[in-house]
Amino acid sequence: MTVNVTLLVVMGVLFCVGVYLLLERSLTRVLLGLMLLTNGANLLILHTSGERGVAPLYDSSLDPAEYSDPLPQALVLTSIVISLATTAFILSMIWRSWILARRDEIQDDREDRRVATQSSYDAEDDDAMPQDTSEFNHADARFAPARHNEEEAAESPGHHRAEKLTDGNERDTHEY
Repeated sequence: MTVNVTLLVVMGVLFCVGVYLLLERSLTRVLLGLMLLTNGANLLILHTSGERGVAPLYDSSLDPAEYSDPLPQALVLTSIVISLATTAFILSMIWRSWILARRDEIQDDREDRRVATQSSYDAEDDDAMPQDTSEFNHADARFAPARHNEEEAAESPGHHRAEKLTDGNERDTHEY
């Protein structure tokens, strides 16, 4: 099998430009980037399928090594169908965005901004010591090990701190 350098360069350019366009905020550019990526992937699949051969129709006079492999062709056909469906879906998103807002640019919403500003600390995953899930807890708080760093966990979403009652006793928020 010989390597076609021109085809490899074309595939590399398709992948690079496709990824660049996918990172844009315009839905039209995202659509073009997706189309370039799928075409690059189709060329890659066909290029790795090997040399051309005889159509895979049975002929007793031919050696089996002379046939072409039909699997890469089936994969490319499946990829074309999936990319067509994805293109139609993104086109409908572009049309809907244009009808509602007269632009096809992806906007940040409040939830995106909230997630971007929150801490990456997770009290359950980032504890110094894993949570004790057994039913055998220490009755005396002096012997109970520290669960996690309170300063890091204070800004964590979903962090459950012990509440202070008016009489000074502590209670866990999970108990009630």
